[in-house]
Amino acid sequence: MIPNLAIIHLDNPNWQPFWRHTRLWIPLFLLYIPLLLLSPLILLVVVIACCMGRVNPFRAIAIFWSIWCALRGTDVRVAADGNHIAVRIL
Repeated sequence: MIPNLAIIHLDNPNWQPFWRHTRLWIPLFLLYIPLLLLSPLILLVVVIACCMGRVNPFRAIAIFWSIWCALRGTDVRVAADGNHIAVRIL
């Protein structure tokens, strides 16, 4: 399954009380519309780059697709100096 939603949770004790715990919901499925429209150009650029780098373009596209599909379920948490950032991809 391809990822459809990303949740970014920001926690900063120095911000104002309302913004101290911020959670952003980013719908990734809205990115698919421009990607679909730009896909011929993206495909041409990928094929040219693969030919210049002597890489099989079908294998490169398959690897990009498998990485994109594997992003689902990713959970990254970073903390430094009291600031916390968490990114979850659903």
